[in-house]
Amino acid sequence: MTPNTDSTPGAGADRNASLFARAQRVIPGGVNSPVRAFRAVGGTPRFVERAQGPYFWDANGQRYIDYIGSWGPMILGHGHPAVLEAVQKAARDGFSFGAPTEREIELAEAILAHLPSMEMLRLVSSGTEAGMSALRLARGATGRSKILKFEGCYHGHADALLVKAGSGLATFGNPTSAGVPPEVVQHTLVLPYNDVAQLEQAFAEHGAELACVILEPIAGNMNFVRASIPFMRRCRELCTQYGALLILDEVMTGFRVALGGAQSLYAQAIPGFAPDLTVLGKVIGGGMPLAAFGGKRAVMEQLAPLGPVYQAGTLSGNPVATACGLATLREIAKPGFYAALAQRTRSLVEGLAAAAARHGVPFAADCEGGMFGFFLLPELPQNYQQVMHSDGARFNRLFHGLLDRGVYIAPALYEAGFVSAAHSEDDIAQTLAAAEAVFASLR
Repeated sequence: MTPNTDSTPGAGADRNASLFARAQRVIPGGVNSPVRAFRAVGGTPRFVERAQGPYFWDANGQRYIDYIGSWGPMILGHGHPAVLEAVQKAARDGFSFGAPTEREIELAEAILAHLPSMEMLRLVSSGTEAGMSALRLARGATGRSKILKFEGCYHGHADALLVKAGSGLATFGNPTSAGVPPEVVQHTLVLPYNDVAQLEQAFAEHGAELACVILEPIAGNMNFVRASIPFMRRCRELCTQYGALLILDEVMTGFRVALGGAQSLYAQAIPGFAPDLTVLGKVIGGGMPLAAFGGKRAVMEQLAPLGPVYQAGTLSGNPVATACGLATLREIAKPGFYAALAQRTRSLVEGLAAAAARHGVPFAADCEGGMFGFFLLPELPQNYQQVMHSDGARFNRLFHGLLDRGVYIAPALYEAGFVSAAHSEDDIAQTLAAAEAVFASLR
């Protein structure tokens, strides 16, 4: 299979390389978010010039089938006409006001209509801000300090969350970033994902001191790992028993895996299931910087200006971002949208698995809605330690093999992938043809 190009760069010219060299002189590592740097896979990052539908074009004019979609938000594909029209109209009316707008209410109402666990929400500008604010709210509402998270789940780069598991059973975390003092994470407990026994022990020892448990229902930053039904059920039961709040971080899964988020899938399997707080981002902004956190009215009313928990943001509820998000939500709420998206995603994942099997490459994959993940392992992992056994060297060869054939997946072993409504059957077929050729070289 030959790469898809709409133009051919000049002989010997590589604008990606020259832009990267230029960027490294003024931006740390040459990128404004670490995973873009290709450090995990080697090589030169692609500098995007434009995007449309399921594709983007780099600085050399090379077209790629895009399976990161801005790390999830582009569920409709790039440049959807209805979204573009809404954004252009909003921009003409004004970029930012520092005052309320009706569209903030409309977006909040649209989100709440699909997530019955939430009665109120607060709009913010990033997933990190939303997660950080939800933790502060949980601590303020409960009057407790300790929080419990799980290894492999990512909730943004707030200091208290940049932690790894300690050395013993149910121990408090150690900082994973320079600049985070140990005393900042002394109240953060880190446990293995999907381990019910350690969860129960942690509550037995610290339950009365825990403000909250925070987790990704489908962890997308150790690729794609689901919380098991027994594990999620026990999280809910123990939080209720000990008076801690259960926070679902659906920045990645919210409106991506289902119209009601991942929590709607667990509610089908666990009668009465609902989180106390939910953190949202990505899809609700449609590609613009926008996120939210919300929950029951009694908890949310602890926020200023009604309550004692302070949170504020100059660009929160930005009028252009809310227009983008609202237009996106209107499109994805149309009948049949998620059934079609899920079918297209399954066809990709099943095709990849079949190609790997034909060439004897260990491969395990999973998907939900428009989100997918795969591991170069014989079976799906259930936690971070198992994920770490995936074959990194072979993944790097797979990544570059696909990239050379015009297919762009996440440049990191531990990141989930995303299919949009704009991906066609032909796009999937081209991707699988590329994968077939690459898997043949990975034996």
